[in-house]
Amino acid sequence: MSIISVDSSNIEKEHICCAISDKKGETCVSSKKAWMKSQFDNGLVFKKLDARGKVFIEYISAENAWCPVEGEDYIYINCFWVSGKFKGQGYANMLLDECIADAKAQNKKGLVILSSIKKMPFLSDPSYLKYKGFRVCDTAKPYFELLYLPFKENQVVPKFKACCKNATIDEKGMVLYYSNQCPHTDKYAPLIADIAKSKGQSVKLKKIESKNQAQNAPSPFTTYSFFYDGIFTTNEIFSESKFIKFLNEKGL
Repeated sequence: MSIISVDSSNIEKEHICCAISDKKGETCVSSKKAWMKSQFDNGLVFKKLDARGKVFIEYISAENAWCPVEGEDYIYINCFWVSGKFKGQGYANMLLDECIADAKAQNKKGLVILSSIKKMPFLSDPSYLKYKGFRVCDTAKPYFELLYLPFKENQVVPKFKACCKNATIDEKGMVLYYSNQCPHTDKYAPLIADIAKSKGQSVKLKKIESKNQAQNAPSPFTTYSFFYDGIFTTNEIFSESKFIKFLNEKGL
């Protein structure tokens, strides 16, 4: 099986992997595809296995990344995922090699990617990345790691912006920062707001809709970051059951 690129010429007919199993996900898919279309002119690349599965890599120049990171002349990997029956067959290596070749063709200094101290949902696996030569170049509370793969030694090292280092915001209550980088956020962000309202509570939704907003966000993971009483709580997208459990634990 080969690796293909999804771009403006074929995005309407190609699936985008991460929402492939969501039978009720048409709205989710359309929101993600609309976001991708808006970023193609900024250099967004989406490569996937030519098969029906979650096997893909998405990347863009760090200058255009929707992440509060400083990494001039690096390629920033938004998302990198191989799952299910496709694991252990070399596809992750194939996708990463394509990204590396593309970055070198553009004379970039290297790659940079958001990860975590240990493997966590929606974040790339740090053990695999470190096995492939990525190094930790910065950290942000409570568990984020910025990893980079320089193509030459003595390169300028990427780093997080100060705005996202401390995992705090000034607002109390429940606040969710999210964007359409993930196809599921447009479905689940309003869902938790509705659940909270039904229980006499509220979630303040702050949708990130521009690169500038994303690059000045209070969390490195601008796809989905939930805060409670000013403290970062999770980057994992709340399902209905998980959010109700959270409310119960907080006595809300």
